[in-house]
Amino acid sequence: MPKILQHTGGDVVEVILADHRWFEEALRELRDVGSDRAAVLADLATVLIAHAEAEESKVYPQLRKKDAIDADEVEHSEREHDEGNEALLELMEVEDPASEEFGDKTHELSEALSHHLDEEERDVLNPARTEVSQEVRDDLGEKFAAERARLIDSGAGSIENVRKLVEAAKKKSS
Repeated sequence: MPKILQHTGGDVVEVILADHRWFEEALRELRDVGSDRAAVLADLATVLIAHAEAEESKVYPQLRKKDAIDADEVEHSEREHDEGNEALLELMEVEDPASEEFGDKTHELSEALSHHLDEEERDVLNPARTEVSQEVRDDLGEKFAAERARLIDSGAGSIENVRKLVEAAKKKSS
């Protein structure tokens, strides 16, 4: 099982990319019937929620302020986080990690997450590389890492918190 990465800072683009590669490894583990799927899912939920919430509170607003991304890109990324959270919750609610349903829900989460990672890397992180100074990216990396760590420590990936986030997103979109 991939060990949860503990970031302390650095270029925010590289820190986010490291999480993205970790997500891909965790998804591979989830698909492996020989792995401890429940433990992998618990770690994935924790890091995924902490990562997305830290991006939304610390990274996206600053990239927007620096004109690296626009309001539509922020809204699109946040909507994809909401969709990923919904797929994550559906997977967390499956009682038997050895069931076909667990495999199906893992596939749905994998599809949503892979789509988002691809778009974010192209449409958010590339502009961050070219439009934002190294100093700002390093500062953002430190702020992102600190918020992500705080959220991990607070139990951000609990099923109760994921439910709360999914409900809030549904209210926001209706």
